[in-house]
Amino acid sequence: MAKRGKHKHKFRPQQSAGVPAATVLATAGGVDVDEDADGEAEQPAEAVESAEAAGHQEAFAAATAQVEQAAADWGQPATGERRSPFLVLADYEQRSLVHVAGLPEQLDAPGLWRGVAYRVGAHRLASGFDEVVEILPMPALTHVPGAQPWMMGVANIRGALLPVVDLKQFLDGERTVLHERQRVLVVRQPGGDVAVTIDELYGQRSFIDEQGIDAESLADGRYAHFVDRAYHMNGQDWGVFSLDRLARTPEFRQAAA
Repeated sequence: MAKRGKHKHKFRPQQSAGVPAATVLATAGGVDVDEDADGEAEQPAEAVESAEAAGHQEAFAAATAQVEQAAADWGQPATGERRSPFLVLADYEQRSLVHVAGLPEQLDAPGLWRGVAYRVGAHRLASGFDEVVEILPMPALTHVPGAQPWMMGVANIRGALLPVVDLKQFLDGERTVLHERQRVLVVRQPGGDVAVTIDELYGQRSFIDEQGIDAESLADGRYAHFVDRAYHMNGQDWGVFSLDRLARTPEFRQAAA
């Protein structure tokens, strides 16, 4: 008997409006499911058991629902302003952690501080969630004649011009060596947002008062103007860097406005 033809379909969660596609792809991938010419599902490939395939599909459905909920939350006003997707997902993560055994007490611990951790040169830094509007891959830049050396140029982000500043060169005088996984932090400042380069993104970090250390050893040179507290965790020192103070610095604003 001739073998019936098969059509292979790729099931993926649909991207919700206002939520970056990377968020969806990071949450779940695709699963191959065989289907015959009459549209009836057959046994998946030998390397994938039917129970496993069903479990993946349930996970994809759950992930899609989570992202759609985040998109719906983003569309709702919060204290008079619309929250960025980054803040929406960070808030969603924190609410999810409440259901993990042992974590609610840690999240409510006195003196707990959480933020976005990254590296600039030899400095490990962290900034508050409320100071980071968005995290983006390095955008295409248009050079600005006559600008400061650390002013890399402007980028067109969703129809808006975004100045991009080499943060390491502004702080250390050393130009950032760009690479494929380069990221920028988008910071809100009076008159419009601005992006600053970072050398490495670590994600979220949580610190408590007991981990606090003297910030003077980390806040050398220009860093001293923006780092006034620091923590020691897992053998590493972290300085809390104020992006808000950076955005209000006259020299920075004149070139990044």
